[in-house]
Amino acid sequence: MKTMLAALLATVAAPLPAQTNTPTSVSAPRTPPKLIVAISVDQLSADLFAQYRRHFTGGFARLLRGAVFPSAYQGHAATETCPGHSTILTGYHPARTGIVANTWVDQNAPRADKLVYCAEDERAPGSDHNRYTASDLHLKVPTLGERLKAVTPASRVVSVAGKDRAAIMMGGHKVDELWWWDGKTFSSYAGRAIPPVVQRTRDAVAAMIAQPQEPLSLPAFCAPVDRATRIGEQVLGRGRFERAAGDTRAFRASPAADAAVLSMAAGLIQDMKLGRGPAVDVISIGASATDYIGHSFGTGGTEMCLQMAELDAALAGFFEVLDRTGVDYQVMLTADHGAHDATERQRERAMPMEARVEPALSLKAMDAAIAAELKLAGPVLLAAEGDVYIDRKLPPATRARVLAAAKRRYSGQTQVAAAHTAAEIAATPLPTTPPETWTLLERARASHDPTRSGDLLVLLKPRVTAIEKPGPGYVETHGSPWDYDRRVPLLFWRKGQPGFEQPLSVETVDILPTLAAPLGLVVPGIDGRCLDLDPGEADTCRPL
Repeated sequence: MKTMLAALLATVAAPLPAQTNTPTSVSAPRTPPKLIVAISVDQLSADLFAQYRRHFTGGFARLLRGAVFPSAYQGHAATETCPGHSTILTGYHPARTGIVANTWVDQNAPRADKLVYCAEDERAPGSDHNRYTASDLHLKVPTLGERLKAVTPASRVVSVAGKDRAAIMMGGHKVDELWWWDGKTFSSYAGRAIPPVVQRTRDAVAAMIAQPQEPLSLPAFCAPVDRATRIGEQVLGRGRFERAAGDTRAFRASPAADAAVLSMAAGLIQDMKLGRGPAVDVISIGASATDYIGHSFGTGGTEMCLQMAELDAALAGFFEVLDRTGVDYQVMLTADHGAHDATERQRERAMPMEARVEPALSLKAMDAAIAAELKLAGPVLLAAEGDVYIDRKLPPATRARVLAAAKRRYSGQTQVAAAHTAAEIAATPLPTTPPETWTLLERARASHDPTRSGDLLVLLKPRVTAIEKPGPGYVETHGSPWDYDRRVPLLFWRKGQPGFEQPLSVETVDILPTLAAPLGLVVPGIDGRCLDLDPGEADTCRPL
């Protein structure tokens, strides 16, 4: 990745003077930073980070010299990309951001399938949840950048990511530049002008994809995971990201995709002179390749080991660009959710109880069984993710009977941990205790919005993967209420800021108040709390 990033930066970013001094922590900064750099690594679980942290020598190693919270929680049950990203720079749980899943059902939506994507405007004519118009419409709360702009309109807000939902949920409603990888190139909202640095990035990435990619060299520390495992019809675990010329799908699920995102971010920082204006600027960066790699290959083979090594090197190169600007910048890095390795490899590694979800739990099977039991003409159920919705065309009394039957049938399945009705979830107060102590109902409550969530939430038991049959690009997943999907790392670094590690739990909703306090930005009424990033007597939550 270092060579990939360097090659892209040579085209995208302007040359800068060499950095003569390695950043060191000498004394706590007394003034606010000029640039906030918020990074999300999609699917970077706390377990995955812990597995490789001793091998990091680049960007991750730098961040590990800062304030380290290895057990941060995306506390909610809906551990998916869109809900997770909606917490990072808002300070709110999904119950209040309105982003309850990647996709939900809106039975009033003007489309046949009634499915709504979290980052779309479903009112666009002719759209559906797969062919949509990207939008921030569904995000109900402001982001850090929006709050800054409200106080200091000169602040610039930039968001770049490998997924539209990551860029939109972290950038918010008022962004100066917003770009994401759409599968073929970097895109934004219709009608936006294309800055020269974005076009340079597009051209450089297109040239990279047009060339075949040779297998990457495998670091020595990856040798223990260099073992083939049959997962469905595929044999995975020994891949090295070789790629045929023009293969955009393989590019997306490779370290090169993160290099492209970081290159564009570096170029935008330079061209827009972020951090060098009269106000504090914010750039959010969504590194999405880890998620695509995890879904495609699992987390336990050479593919993920290489990704960790390459991302570490790419982050180092990105930070070097920032160092050479001379800007005082604050970095925050976390993840939107964790993940669980592929069932077949888990079974090989001392976990014989691992299972894939049984066909009896499919929407089609449940719908047919309930319709037959109640002597109704189906379908009577709709579903998205773990949420089950009762068809609103049914009379109220019939809907109540269907809901009762659905709860009973789902609860009776051996792979189901709980099936909670919307009424049960809504009656549960939002939790305020440490996130590892939350009950399943409390985890569900943290991502429940009565206007968007289902009539019934079905939660699978631990170590049951919600993929019945693995296939190309989809062998493992996340989305469960269990800690392997909820726990993520949370790292803060700023030049001069003393480092420390706090093993006790914190939450991703704590990020906004932690970044806002040194800026003098007051954010009352949010779900998170400010984390004091100074290990001594000073308090970054109460700046001078």
